[in-house]
Amino acid sequence: MTFDWAIIWQSMGALGQGALVTIALTILTMVVAVPLGIVVALLRESRLKPVAALATAYVELMRNVPIILVVYWAFYVLPILTGIGFSPFLTGLVALVLNNTAYNSETFRSGIRSIRKGQTEAGLALGMSEGEAFRKIVLPQAWRRVLPILATTWVTLFKDTSLVSVIAVGDLAHTALQIRSQSFRVIEMLTAMAAIYWLLGYPQAKIVDWIHRKYGVTE
Repeated sequence: MTFDWAIIWQSMGALGQGALVTIALTILTMVVAVPLGIVVALLRESRLKPVAALATAYVELMRNVPIILVVYWAFYVLPILTGIGFSPFLTGLVALVLNNTAYNSETFRSGIRSIRKGQTEAGLALGMSEGEAFRKIVLPQAWRRVLPILATTWVTLFKDTSLVSVIAVGDLAHTALQIRSQSFRVIEMLTAMAAIYWLLGYPQAKIVDWIHRKYGVTE
């Protein structure tokens, strides 16, 4: 068995472009899924039971269905139901947002619920409205509590973006597998893909460790 590691350097331009797509997917997913997660968390806490029930059903569905199935559903079923065809990149983004919104909503919901009710009541006693008490008392504390969890979600999402390669999104995984199939250099390309993911993911993991140490809340 012979190896041709030169294929990695020859393909570095394509691999770099795929890595940029992976990073773009991660950033765009979090940009959309974080505010949507807050909205869904608030809907789950709604006093209107039908609204809370619908939000709960969405969260439970997304949390208990494999993300790869969500990707396939968004790619094959969504266009049939809506009559609108999306590009592979946009389809992958939609699937990732649907999945991560559910998890983010539970993160925010646990953060909101962790704030002692007496603090909100104290704000109301000082003349604040419920909205003001939520914005000025609950939300700032909830953000500090959920930030470490969101950071961990980011790192997990960065790796999960590779799942959208199955619908031909030109991310790092898809690009590496394409080069593998064209060059027949399986070990070399899989090694390169693993190395690039590690080089990009390890600094993020260390930042997450720092966030947990700095902002982690212990009762």
